[in-house]
Amino acid sequence: MSAGAAEAGFQTELIAVLVAVRDNAPQVLTLDPGGALPAGPLEPDHRSLQSGMRSWVERTTQHPLGHVEQLYTFADQDRTEPGMRAISISYLALTRLIPNETGWQSWYRYFPWEDQRTEPGRRLATRLAERLGAWADAVPASHELRRQRVRINFGAEAWDDELVLQRYELLYEARLVPEAGHAGGAGQPMPRDHRRILATGIARLRAKIKYRPVFFELMPDSFTLLELQLTVEALSGVRLHKQNFRRLIEAQALIEETGAMSTIRRGRPAKLFRFRREVMRARQFVGSKLPLMHPI
Repeated sequence: MSAGAAEAGFQTELIAVLVAVRDNAPQVLTLDPGGALPAGPLEPDHRSLQSGMRSWVERTTQHPLGHVEQLYTFADQDRTEPGMRAISISYLALTRLIPNETGWQSWYRYFPWEDQRTEPGRRLATRLAERLGAWADAVPASHELRRQRVRINFGAEAWDDELVLQRYELLYEARLVPEAGHAGGAGQPMPRDHRRILATGIARLRAKIKYRPVFFELMPDSFTLLELQLTVEALSGVRLHKQNFRRLIEAQALIEETGAMSTIRRGRPAKLFRFRREVMRARQFVGSKLPLMHPI
Protein backbone atom coordinates (compact mmCIF):
# COMPACT_ATOMS: atom_id res chain seq x y z
CA MET A 1 0.00 0.00 0.00
CA SER A 2 1.39 3.40 -0.93
CA ALA A 3 1.99 6.23 1.58
CA GLY A 4 -0.70 8.32 -0.14
CA ALA A 5 -3.22 5.53 0.19
CA ALA A 6 -2.36 5.09 3.86
CA GLU A 7 -2.74 8.81 4.56
CA ALA A 8 -6.11 8.81 2.77
CA GLY A 9 -7.29 5.95 5.00
CA PHE A 10 -7.22 3.22 2.37
CA GLN A 11 -6.28 -0.35 3.18
CA THR A 12 -5.91 -2.93 0.41
CA GLU A 13 -5.77 -6.64 1.17
CA LEU A 14 -6.07 -9.94 -0.64
CA ILE A 15 -8.54 -12.41 0.90
CA ALA A 16 -8.72 -16.13 0.14
CA VAL A 17 -11.78 -18.35 0.34
CA LEU A 18 -9.83 -21.60 0.56
CA VAL A 19 -12.16 -24.61 0.17
CA ALA A 20 -11.71 -28.33 0.83
CA VAL A 21 -14.10 -31.19 1.66
CA ARG A 22 -13.97 -33.47 4.72
CA ASP A 23 -16.56 -36.01 5.92
CA ASN A 24 -19.11 -34.84 3.34
CA ALA A 25 -18.89 -31.25 4.59
CA PRO A 26 -17.39 -28.36 2.62
CA GLN A 27 -14.64 -26.78 4.70
CA VAL A 28 -13.25 -23.26 4.62
CA LEU A 29 -9.88 -22.33 6.12
CA THR A 30 -9.94 -19.79 8.94
CA LEU A 31 -6.90 -18.43 10.73
CA ASP A 32 -8.29 -17.67 14.19
CA PRO A 33 -11.19 -18.66 16.47
CA GLY A 34 -13.14 -15.64 15.25
CA GLY A 35 -13.44 -17.17 11.79
CA ALA A 36 -11.32 -14.70 9.81
CA LEU A 37 -10.43 -15.78 6.29
CA PRO A 38 -6.74 -15.82 5.29
CA ALA A 39 -5.82 -12.26 4.32
CA GLY A 40 -2.66 -10.38 3.51
CA PRO A 41 -1.37 -7.25 1.79
CA LEU A 42 -0.54 -6.89 -1.88
CA GLU A 43 3.25 -6.69 -1.85
CA PRO A 44 5.35 -4.65 -4.33
CA ASP A 45 7.24 -7.69 -5.66
CA HIS A 46 4.08 -9.64 -6.56
CA ARG A 47 3.90 -10.07 -10.34
CA SER A 48 0.08 -10.06 -10.30
CA LEU A 49 -2.81 -10.14 -7.86
CA GLN A 50 -3.32 -13.88 -8.34
CA SER A 51 0.37 -14.72 -7.96
CA GLY A 52 0.45 -12.53 -4.86
CA MET A 53 -2.51 -14.38 -3.39
CA ARG A 54 -0.93 -17.77 -4.16
CA SER A 55 2.35 -16.64 -2.66
CA TRP A 56 1.12 -15.51 0.72
CA VAL A 57 -1.51 -18.26 1.12
CA GLU A 58 1.01 -21.01 0.37
CA ARG A 59 3.62 -19.31 2.56
CA THR A 60 1.21 -18.71 5.46
CA THR A 61 -0.72 -21.99 5.40
CA GLN A 62 1.83 -24.33 3.76
CA HIS A 63 -1.01 -25.32 1.45
CA PRO A 64 -0.58 -25.98 -2.29
CA LEU A 65 -3.52 -24.57 -4.24
CA GLY A 66 -5.43 -26.12 -7.12
CA HIS A 67 -8.05 -24.13 -9.01
CA VAL A 68 -7.84 -20.38 -8.28
CA GLU A 69 -10.02 -17.54 -9.57
CA GLN A 70 -10.78 -13.97 -8.57
CA LEU A 71 -14.16 -13.42 -6.94
CA TYR A 72 -14.90 -9.76 -6.40
CA THR A 73 -13.51 -6.50 -5.08
CA PHE A 74 -15.31 -5.22 -1.97
CA ALA A 75 -15.02 -1.57 -0.97
CA ASP A 76 -18.34 -0.58 0.62
CA GLN A 77 -17.79 2.41 2.88
CA ASP A 78 -20.52 1.54 5.37
CA ARG A 79 -19.04 -1.84 6.27
CA THR A 80 -15.58 -0.78 7.39
CA GLU A 81 -14.10 0.86 10.46
CA PRO A 82 -14.67 4.64 10.82
CA GLY A 83 -11.97 6.64 9.09
CA MET A 84 -10.72 3.67 7.05
CA ARG A 85 -11.75 2.56 3.56
CA ALA A 86 -10.92 -1.11 3.14
CA ILE A 87 -10.51 -2.51 -0.36
CA SER A 88 -10.72 -6.30 -0.27
CA ILE A 89 -9.79 -8.27 -3.39
CA SER A 90 -11.10 -11.78 -2.88
CA TYR A 91 -10.19 -15.10 -4.45
CA LEU A 92 -11.66 -18.59 -4.48
CA ALA A 93 -9.11 -21.42 -4.24
CA LEU A 94 -9.62 -25.20 -4.06
CA THR A 95 -7.32 -27.61 -2.29
CA ARG A 96 -7.17 -30.92 -0.42
CA LEU A 97 -6.89 -31.30 3.32
CA ILE A 98 -3.61 -32.27 4.93
CA PRO A 99 -4.04 -34.97 7.65
CA ASN A 100 -4.43 -33.61 11.19
CA GLU A 101 -4.57 -30.04 9.90
CA THR A 102 -6.44 -27.51 12.04
CA GLY A 103 -8.20 -24.25 11.24
CA TRP A 104 -10.86 -25.69 8.93
CA GLN A 105 -14.54 -25.04 9.59
CA SER A 106 -17.66 -26.28 7.83
CA TRP A 107 -19.04 -23.40 5.79
CA TYR A 108 -22.49 -24.44 7.04
CA ARG A 109 -21.40 -23.18 10.47
CA TYR A 110 -21.66 -19.69 8.97
CA PHE A 111 -24.60 -20.41 6.63
CA PRO A 112 -26.64 -23.20 8.28
CA TRP A 113 -29.75 -22.41 6.21
CA GLU A 114 -27.79 -23.19 3.03
CA ASP A 115 -27.61 -26.91 3.88
CA GLN A 116 -30.87 -28.05 2.33
CA ARG A 117 -29.77 -31.68 2.63
CA THR A 118 -30.79 -31.67 6.28
CA GLU A 119 -34.05 -31.12 8.11
CA PRO A 120 -32.52 -28.51 10.49
CA GLY A 121 -31.24 -26.53 7.50
CA ARG A 122 -34.63 -26.59 5.79
CA ARG A 123 -36.48 -25.66 8.99
CA LEU A 124 -34.14 -22.73 9.61
CA ALA A 125 -34.65 -21.45 6.07
CA THR A 126 -38.42 -21.60 6.62
CA ARG A 127 -38.19 -19.69 9.91
CA LEU A 128 -35.97 -17.04 8.33
CA ALA A 129 -38.42 -16.65 5.45
CA GLU A 130 -41.23 -16.11 7.97
CA ARG A 131 -39.22 -13.46 9.84
CA LEU A 132 -38.34 -11.80 6.55
CA GLY A 133 -42.04 -11.79 5.69
CA ALA A 134 -42.78 -9.87 8.89
CA TRP A 135 -39.94 -7.46 8.05
CA ALA A 136 -41.43 -6.93 4.57
CA ASP A 137 -44.89 -6.19 6.00
CA ALA A 138 -43.48 -3.61 8.41
CA VAL A 139 -42.96 -1.06 5.62
CA PRO A 140 -46.13 -0.81 3.49
CA ALA A 141 -44.49 1.38 0.85
CA SER A 142 -42.01 -1.35 -0.12
CA HIS A 143 -44.03 -4.35 1.00
CA GLU A 144 -44.52 -6.00 -2.40
CA LEU A 145 -40.91 -5.58 -3.54
CA ARG A 146 -39.59 -6.98 -0.27
CA ARG A 147 -42.06 -9.86 -0.40
CA GLN A 148 -40.92 -10.69 -3.94
CA ARG A 149 -37.27 -10.75 -2.86
CA VAL A 150 -38.12 -13.12 -0.01
CA ARG A 151 -40.05 -15.42 -2.35
CA ILE A 152 -37.22 -15.55 -4.89
CA ASN A 153 -34.33 -15.93 -2.47
CA PHE A 154 -35.90 -18.31 0.02
CA GLY A 155 -37.48 -20.65 -2.47
CA ALA A 156 -41.23 -20.14 -2.37
CA GLU A 157 -41.32 -21.91 -5.75
CA ALA A 158 -37.94 -23.68 -5.81
CA TRP A 159 -34.69 -23.37 -3.85
CA ASP A 160 -31.92 -21.83 -5.96
CA ASP A 161 -28.63 -23.00 -4.45
CA GLU A 162 -26.68 -20.20 -6.16
CA LEU A 163 -28.42 -17.30 -4.38
CA VAL A 164 -26.18 -17.51 -1.32
CA LEU A 165 -25.04 -13.88 -1.38
CA GLN A 166 -28.53 -12.54 -2.12
CA ARG A 167 -29.95 -14.44 0.86
CA TYR A 168 -27.22 -13.17 3.18
CA GLU A 169 -27.63 -9.59 1.96
CA LEU A 170 -31.40 -9.80 2.52
CA LEU A 171 -30.85 -11.08 6.06
CA TYR A 172 -28.31 -8.29 6.64
CA GLU A 173 -30.75 -5.66 5.40
CA ALA A 174 -33.44 -7.06 7.72
CA ARG A 175 -30.92 -7.09 10.61
CA LEU A 176 -31.24 -10.83 11.13
CA VAL A 177 -27.51 -11.59 11.21
CA PRO A 178 -24.95 -10.64 13.89
CA GLU A 179 -22.93 -8.44 11.52
CA ALA A 180 -25.94 -6.13 11.23
CA GLY A 181 -26.20 -5.72 15.00
CA HIS A 182 -28.49 -8.65 15.87
CA ALA A 183 -26.98 -10.35 18.93
CA GLY A 184 -28.94 -13.55 18.36
CA GLY A 185 -28.78 -13.51 14.57
CA ALA A 186 -28.57 -16.54 12.31
CA GLY A 187 -25.25 -18.24 11.71
CA GLN A 188 -21.78 -17.79 13.19
CA PRO A 189 -20.48 -14.27 12.53
CA MET A 190 -17.16 -13.46 10.88
CA PRO A 191 -15.08 -10.28 11.19
CA ARG A 192 -15.51 -7.31 8.88
CA ASP A 193 -16.89 -8.39 5.48
CA HIS A 194 -15.59 -11.95 5.60
CA ARG A 195 -18.96 -13.72 5.76
CA ARG A 196 -20.13 -11.68 2.78
CA ILE A 197 -16.97 -12.71 0.92
CA LEU A 198 -17.48 -16.36 1.89
CA ALA A 199 -21.07 -16.18 0.59
CA THR A 200 -19.71 -14.93 -2.74
CA GLY A 201 -17.25 -17.82 -2.88
CA ILE A 202 -19.91 -20.43 -2.11
CA ALA A 203 -22.22 -19.02 -4.78
CA ARG A 204 -19.44 -18.95 -7.38
CA LEU A 205 -18.43 -22.55 -6.69
CA ARG A 206 -22.04 -23.78 -6.74
CA ALA A 207 -22.54 -22.15 -10.12
CA LYS A 208 -19.23 -23.39 -11.51
CA ILE A 209 -19.74 -27.09 -10.72
CA LYS A 210 -22.77 -27.08 -13.04
CA TYR A 211 -20.70 -26.40 -16.16
CA ARG A 212 -17.11 -27.27 -15.22
CA PRO A 213 -16.16 -30.23 -12.99
CA VAL A 214 -13.84 -28.34 -10.65
CA PHE A 215 -15.06 -30.58 -7.82
CA PHE A 216 -12.41 -33.08 -8.96
CA GLU A 217 -9.84 -30.67 -7.48
CA LEU A 218 -11.31 -31.57 -4.08
CA MET A 219 -11.28 -35.35 -4.55
CA PRO A 220 -8.51 -37.80 -3.62
CA ASP A 221 -6.61 -39.51 -6.45
CA SER A 222 -9.12 -42.39 -6.43
CA PHE A 223 -12.73 -42.40 -5.24
CA THR A 224 -16.04 -44.23 -5.50
CA LEU A 225 -19.02 -42.83 -7.38
CA LEU A 226 -20.85 -42.48 -4.07
CA GLU A 227 -17.99 -40.41 -2.63
CA LEU A 228 -18.06 -38.20 -5.71
CA GLN A 229 -21.83 -37.68 -5.43
CA LEU A 230 -21.62 -36.90 -1.71
CA THR A 231 -18.94 -34.29 -2.42
CA VAL A 232 -21.09 -32.56 -5.05
CA GLU A 233 -24.11 -32.70 -2.72
CA ALA A 234 -22.03 -31.19 0.09
CA LEU A 235 -21.00 -28.27 -2.11
CA SER A 236 -24.46 -27.63 -3.57
CA GLY A 237 -26.32 -28.22 -0.30
CA VAL A 238 -29.00 -30.34 -2.00
CA ARG A 239 -29.57 -34.05 -2.52
CA LEU A 240 -29.12 -35.40 -6.06
CA HIS A 241 -30.82 -38.29 -7.80
CA LYS A 242 -28.31 -41.16 -7.69
CA GLN A 243 -28.90 -42.67 -11.14
CA ASN A 244 -29.22 -39.31 -12.90
CA PHE A 245 -25.96 -38.15 -11.32
CA ARG A 246 -24.10 -41.29 -12.40
CA ARG A 247 -25.41 -41.05 -15.93
CA LEU A 248 -24.33 -37.42 -16.02
CA ILE A 249 -20.77 -38.23 -14.94
CA GLU A 250 -20.36 -41.32 -17.11
CA ALA A 251 -21.80 -39.59 -20.20
CA GLN A 252 -19.05 -36.98 -20.01
CA ALA A 253 -16.31 -39.68 -19.95
CA LEU A 254 -14.45 -37.69 -17.31
CA ILE A 255 -13.66 -40.68 -15.11
CA GLU A 256 -12.20 -44.15 -15.58
CA GLU A 257 -11.93 -47.25 -13.41
CA THR A 258 -8.65 -47.79 -11.59
CA GLY A 259 -9.10 -51.57 -11.45
CA ALA A 260 -9.12 -51.46 -7.64
CA MET A 261 -11.94 -51.72 -5.12
CA SER A 262 -12.63 -49.62 -2.06
CA THR A 263 -11.74 -51.07 1.35
CA ILE A 264 -14.80 -49.95 3.28
CA ARG A 265 -15.62 -51.67 6.56
CA ARG A 266 -19.36 -52.10 5.97
CA GLY A 267 -21.34 -53.10 2.91
CA ARG A 268 -20.05 -54.28 -0.44
CA PRO A 269 -16.74 -52.94 -1.78
CA ALA A 270 -17.22 -50.44 -4.61
CA LYS A 271 -15.18 -49.73 -7.71
CA LEU A 272 -12.61 -46.97 -7.49
CA PHE A 273 -12.38 -44.33 -10.21
CA ARG A 274 -10.01 -41.52 -11.13
CA PHE A 275 -10.44 -38.27 -13.04
CA ARG A 276 -9.31 -38.26 -16.68
CA ARG A 277 -7.56 -34.88 -16.74
CA GLU A 278 -6.43 -35.32 -20.34
CA VAL A 279 -10.10 -35.34 -21.43
CA MET A 280 -10.75 -32.06 -19.65
CA ARG A 281 -7.65 -30.47 -21.16
CA ALA A 282 -8.70 -31.54 -24.65
CA ARG A 283 -12.22 -30.22 -24.19
CA GLN A 284 -11.02 -26.78 -23.19
CA PHE A 285 -10.26 -26.16 -26.85
CA VAL A 286 -13.70 -27.15 -28.20
CA GLY A 287 -15.89 -26.34 -25.21
CA SER A 288 -17.61 -28.72 -22.85
CA LYS A 289 -20.55 -28.24 -20.53
CA LEU A 290 -21.81 -30.53 -17.83
CA PRO A 291 -25.62 -30.91 -17.84
CA LEU A 292 -27.36 -29.21 -14.93
CA MET A 293 -27.82 -31.44 -11.91
CA HIS A 294 -31.32 -31.27 -10.53
CA PRO A 295 -32.02 -32.01 -6.85
CA ILE A 296 -34.42 -34.74 -5.85
